[in-house]
Amino acid sequence: MAFLKRLVRALPLLLISPLLVFLSALALALSDLFTLAGAVVNTARTSAHATAASTESASAVIPNWNGKDLLEKYLPSVIEAFAGNPANEIIVVDNGSTDGSAEFVRTAFPRVKLVALEKNLGFGGGSNAGFRAARNDIVVLLNSDMRVASDFLAPLLEGFREPGVFAVSCQIFFGDPAKLREETGLTQGWWEDGGLRVRHRIDPAVTGLFPCFYGGGGSCAFDREKFLELGGFDPLLEPFYLEDGDVGYMAWKRGWKVLYQPGSVVYHEHRGTIGKRFNEEYIQQVLKKNYLLFCWKNIHEWRRLAGHFCFTWAGAVIGVIFGDVPGRPNLGAMWRAFRQLPQAVRSRRRARRLARISDTEAFLRPMGGYYRDRFAQIEPQPSNCAEPKWGGPPGPRADPRPASSSLQEQRVQGDPRGPGGPPHFEPLRVLFVSPYPICPPVHGGGVFMYQTLREMAKLAEVHVVELLDYAHQEKDNLELREFCASAEWLVRPSGHPRDMGSFDPYAVREVANPDLAWLIHRQLYQKRIDVLQLEYTPMAQYRGAFRNIAVALFEHDVYFQSISRGFGRQITAMAEIKGRVEYLRALRYELRALRTFDQVQVCTPANRDYLLSFNPKLPLRAGLRAGIDTSRYPFRPGGREPLTMLFVGSFRHDPNRIAVDWFVREALPHILEQEPEAKLIIAGSDPPPPHAYADYAANLELQGYVEDIRDPLARYAVFVCPILSGSGVRVKLLEAFAAGIPVVSTFVGAEGLTNTDGAICALADDAAAFAGRVLDLLRDPAAAAEMAARARAEVERNWDMAAITRRLVEGYREIVAEKRATSPSQGPS
Repeated sequence: MAFLKRLVRALPLLLISPLLVFLSALALALSDLFTLAGAVVNTARTSAHATAASTESASAVIPNWNGKDLLEKYLPSVIEAFAGNPANEIIVVDNGSTDGSAEFVRTAFPRVKLVALEKNLGFGGGSNAGFRAARNDIVVLLNSDMRVASDFLAPLLEGFREPGVFAVSCQIFFGDPAKLREETGLTQGWWEDGGLRVRHRIDPAVTGLFPCFYGGGGSCAFDREKFLELGGFDPLLEPFYLEDGDVGYMAWKRGWKVLYQPGSVVYHEHRGTIGKRFNEEYIQQVLKKNYLLFCWKNIHEWRRLAGHFCFTWAGAVIGVIFGDVPGRPNLGAMWRAFRQLPQAVRSRRRARRLARISDTEAFLRPMGGYYRDRFAQIEPQPSNCAEPKWGGPPGPRADPRPASSSLQEQRVQGDPRGPGGPPHFEPLRVLFVSPYPICPPVHGGGVFMYQTLREMAKLAEVHVVELLDYAHQEKDNLELREFCASAEWLVRPSGHPRDMGSFDPYAVREVANPDLAWLIHRQLYQKRIDVLQLEYTPMAQYRGAFRNIAVALFEHDVYFQSISRGFGRQITAMAEIKGRVEYLRALRYELRALRTFDQVQVCTPANRDYLLSFNPKLPLRAGLRAGIDTSRYPFRPGGREPLTMLFVGSFRHDPNRIAVDWFVREALPHILEQEPEAKLIIAGSDPPPPHAYADYAANLELQGYVEDIRDPLARYAVFVCPILSGSGVRVKLLEAFAAGIPVVSTFVGAEGLTNTDGAICALADDAAAFAGRVLDLLRDPAAAAEMAARARAEVERNWDMAAITRRLVEGYREIVAEKRATSPSQGPS
């Protein structure tokens, strides 16, 4: 019945809605054609202000409509904050109030300048009148229900020290600390599902000036000349809401900047005026209409607009079927926006003439990493030079954490640059991002990451961001802060990713997290990062199109290859189908993503050649990441427990689960047939339950997670690596080689290390042959020890993490130097 009622009410608009969409799109398209064809298209492109506004004084503008009680309560705090500088001024713009507000201001605050309008021009119109009446370069726009801290003005003005700043937003608190902070001043904006999305973010770690999408209209300072050049708040968006987002977005497209200043604190009685005078239904109607008009005015990339019109119409139809919800367009919003179409076309033509950058670029620049990349003064980096040694003397027990003094004192010098002589280069700053906990290293990838960080921290300033599975893992990962410059983390949300119909692989959606994206960009900006190092293929979604920041990815394995090697080995038919669908998604995603990086690190030449067979132009490098610190593994070729076999691996990794299942069911019976006392020890997190292999319980020991893997590596007789799927270098083999335990592996398991049986490990793919190799080593400890010695020498010679990481950091410097030598000048261009 509810659906039928909605359908009857909406039927007239529903029938004409396709026509509304078509006519709106046609009008915007014709407007763009006329604008592009006219000579007027470039008239405004060279007039953008390059000079900084004077920060000696400021004007406060406070629009008011029937808010006498609010002025009486909050205006004194503004007067106190602006006192002490006679050049400051306070302007109250009265929007035709009927409650005596104008007379009250004249009587109670005679030093406040009053601009009394005959009628209500709305928030935007009243604010524009105040800007025109202001005499200072900086105008602080405040809501009438805003209480300001006494010291809020100075940090606000600080943000205008450099040219190109359009607005600086205050940090907003509510007077009631128990109230949810729906607005903070730290704004984000992005394009999603054919429309603009905005939010306020709470982040106490942002303690200084920081880019934001727009400055809140009632708690922000503006460069007056720039504001008026943009035309002020657009009457298109009357009576209220989104005027500030509109003008902020126009400023970014003009090539200017919008900043957030947490040191400037104000307190807001949320919706003290609008919320009291209009009901929620009307407010939502205005919001939805204005979000459509924002797109019609400001979005000039037609691939975005095409999606916008599709999503708008679809959302309106869905609203008729399932009911209206906040944030989704409805037929009423479409109709109200359509009635303003001529006005929207005029605003669009002006916005196009003012724009200097694209919509894509305008959505990127307010993000911390892109802001640093586009605007910050990036230090030059030397290339092809020896690395500075941050920290103590070499050796496994040296503290690799760089002291702050040594980072300042031990800088690499470059070529002379001007009268000041040779410049001092800042240390290379690397942001290392992992989708998994690094401490303790419970899986092979964790070992690679942990040991890389230990070595890299000696050569560069390293900052870490990681996703944890559980909150209790924070304690373990505090270790990273002992030798890295910083370490931050988020706890992964529980549950499974949605969007089953998505083209993106499940593994990519599993780590898709807007809070992680925010944290990465915050660190890129605040830590002045030179290199963004992403770990694992799914993290490729956090890459950026940076001009000065190098972006690298470590393919711990070739994801789609790893999936394909599991075909035919899944437990159920449905799992097999899901695996093949995931393969197609991964193939599409991985090959597209890899070509966008400055460097892609792969474990072995075999991995590199495999990927190059799909795209010969991929920026692949082998031998820069896979390795271990051999000095941490005591070499013990003898004295091991007889008739024991060891498997190591986390069972959260499917190739390990498949490998053990194959070995226990196919190979182990051949071994027990000849050596009934033989025993398999399985060490690794999340092991299978004991009943899974009940038939072999007497010959099986499930140890679970082992605190120090070096203990079992030194104890047992033979290491087995029956890996049948997956890709990349098995860190478990490198550790086994280093520790002196003889190894039997499949050819896939030893990929990238050896393909010669008996050279550094025994190799076999057939279950019976695999069992035979194990029996040979169990029965001939001397031959096993000789092979183990050759394996240790191979690791020391070619897989030592210290040497590998030195090459990695040298490669970073070369990429950064090359990018900055060829990057276009920073700024709005």
